Amino acid sequence: MAPRTVRVWSRLLLGALAAAFAVTAAAQAAFPSRPVRLVVPYPAGGGIDLLARGLAQQLSQRWGQPVVVENKPGGGTLPAAQDVARAAPDGHVILMTSDSTLTINPHLYAKLPYDPVRDFAPVTQLVFLHQMLLANTGVPAGNLAELVAFARAKPGALAYGSYGNGSQPHLAMETLKAATGIDVLHVPYKGIPQVLPALMGNEVQLTLSGAASGGPHLRAGRLKALAVGGTGRLPAFPEVPTFAEQGYPQVPAQAWFGLVVPAATPRAAIDRIQQDARAVLTEPAFREREVDAKGFALVASSPAEFAAFMREDSVRNAQAVRLSGAKAD
Repeated sequence: MAPRTVRVWSRLLLGALAAAFAVTAAAQAAFPSRPVRLVVPYPAGGGIDLLARGLAQQLSQRWGQPVVVENKPGGGTLPAAQDVARAAPDGHVILMTSDSTLTINPHLYAKLPYDPVRDFAPVTQLVFLHQMLLANTGVPAGNLAELVAFARAKPGALAYGSYGNGSQPHLAMETLKAATGIDVLHVPYKGIPQVLPALMGNEVQLTLSGAASGGPHLRAGRLKALAVGGTGRLPAFPEVPTFAEQGYPQVPAQAWFGLVVPAATPRAAIDRIQQDARAVLTEPAFREREVDAKGFALVASSPAEFAAFMREDSVRNAQAVRLSGAKAD
């Protein structure tokens, strides 16, 4: 090929690459260019839903686009996760979920309709949720020792509600059962908003819940708390001892919420979501109202930090699932 022809083709190729880069950069810079779906695999009214709605409202203001919370409960969070995994990878569909979806389900199900690593890009771990073991006021126990003694004396007399197979309440209670040998029936519901009325109505006698959902019922005397997860007591409920204090450090009564998007989502969109979500969560008034007051522990990690955390959490949950003997139906 003649030198002049080579130069012409080189200029054309460079021009085409520059144009493609400009189009891609413009598309990424324009995010979001239309309404954003924030998919939550739990029903309205629970702790994760309340945080999602507060976050969505603030992101809508920052982005100049509606951020619509879409509750898609049931199925162990599988339908919601599959929906987002198959969505266009452009940042306009975000999954706000818990550890159940990403680091527990892989160890409960022989086959999933999504791959938690290949199908999603991590954005940020938002918060930790330290869950309290709540009891109906008719249960004759004020702590774990008394609960275990009662359950041993009356096998099968108690039932606990969870928000589905593989949820943190399911895993925590099955671990407690394995550690103590007690016989307590598992009753799965779609979400904590359905479990709490069942608990107060004595359809079930026990559950695990965060302070955002269960706290108002505790303060009103409609329920009582026997233990709390995590390494320390909740500032809002300092009278409730931890599982570890009562001799059961292995009970995984701690969950987390985070954001992921479909794999292949542009890095610019991921970074924009993460940075703006962090800015919202750390804004003093929002943090006090929506995070601290509801018993969450703020994280707001980077995508890389979130990815590393999930790898470690998956190992921990694999061990917890084996210990508990929990199985997905």
